[in-house]
Amino acid sequence: MIEFAPDIPRWRQVAKVIRSRITDGTYAPRTRVPSVVQLTAEFGIANATAHKVLRALREEGLTYTEPGLGSFVSRRKDETPTE
Repeated sequence: MIEFAPDIPRWRQVAKVIRSRITDGTYAPRTRVPSVVQLTAEFGIANATAHKVLRALREEGLTYTEPGLGSFVSRRKDETPTE
């Protein structure tokens, strides 16, 4: 868990951590990011907060969602398709 700053919404702080993991390569393109359940367990946040984190990352274009499968890291802009 992280120590949350009281003046910044928790979803923004968790999104910053996940965003950092995406940019540093911890979560590679086309790999799954933590689910709502995993985010709630790791960060001690509510389900609604975890949903907000995933929605924000998706709206930024960092992730995409496959219905029934989860959320995945989007391809980097400089990455060429392999298909």
